[in-house]
Amino acid sequence: WQLTLRILICWLEKKSKIMASSAGLRKRIATAVRVSATEGLTIKSSPYFPTDAPSSSEPPRKKPRTKRPRVEVKIEKCEQEDFAIAKPNIASSIKLESPDASIGDEDAEVCGNIAPTSSWIPPRFEEHYAKIREMRKDRNAPVDSMGAECCQDHSAPDNVRRFQTLVSLLLSSMTKDEVTAAAMKKLRDHGLTVPNVIATSEADIGSLIYPVGFWKTKAANLKRTAAILHERFHDDIPPDIAGLVALPGIGPKMAHLCMLIAWDKVTGIGVDTHVHRISNRLKWVRKPTKTPEDTRKALEEWLPRKYWSTINLDLVGFGQQRCLPVGPKCTDCLIRETCPKFGVGVKKEKKAG
Repeated sequence: WQLTLRILICWLEKKSKIMASSAGLRKRIATAVRVSATEGLTIKSSPYFPTDAPSSSEPPRKKPRTKRPRVEVKIEKCEQEDFAIAKPNIASSIKLESPDASIGDEDAEVCGNIAPTSSWIPPRFEEHYAKIREMRKDRNAPVDSMGAECCQDHSAPDNVRRFQTLVSLLLSSMTKDEVTAAAMKKLRDHGLTVPNVIATSEADIGSLIYPVGFWKTKAANLKRTAAILHERFHDDIPPDIAGLVALPGIGPKMAHLCMLIAWDKVTGIGVDTHVHRISNRLKWVRKPTKTPEDTRKALEEWLPRKYWSTINLDLVGFGQQRCLPVGPKCTDCLIRETCPKFGVGVKKEKKAG
């Protein structure tokens, strides 16, 4: 049996070289060493076979646990982000004020600059804008007859008229003016008031506004908006930017236009895809912008406030008739000789042969 024990120990030593990191194996080897020592066997000292192993009567000593230093984490409150997307729960903290109330701090966050803060003015701005207004003097673009200002019932009470303006702006997103105007006519014939919208099912509203872009989402937003206006604003619309952007589906562009049309207050520049495109083509922004919201902020830094109420209507009509996104009518444009992007988007004719 002593020979068998020696063979076992040699095998364990060879095995332990492969699995030296295993604590359980080292313990088994130490036990075998202690047994062999009691039988009078001589075992060669090895790093894997500690000959000075503690006796079985002594309990293994535990290493003292060192306490790690406590790290304190300081949490700072994040600043509120700009209103990029409407959040319905914000409306609960908004109180109805008179239309003559001044713009508060909450409005200023969404408005951006209430007045221009930069002395920089694009080259030839006055010249280009004057020629754009000259080309727009006939006011015969779709926005002139089917825009948000034209879709309301002017004989209705003021609160109803303001609500209809808000609805027309809500439906206008990603939708042509012709389609928006047709949907607004069907809604007015049905009865476009806050109580009537609340009493109408979402499915019926969807059938009335179809085929505006994202009509299912807009039908749901219209129902939710009517409920909020009835509960918190006495069937009227909020008189400030913060209240408007808190409504479902209403962004900064719609809010600024609604303040201008419904409340006759200039709080910012309404920038849609036309204003965004033309401002970048004419280099009315210091550096190219990627979104209409970025363009709004860039324009409000320098554009004289006297143009804030007119630039949207002028550029939208100009973009609908001449400065088209694809195939702009540059040859008929009065600023073709000084336009930085003359001919952009025009398909070039293939050479024969």
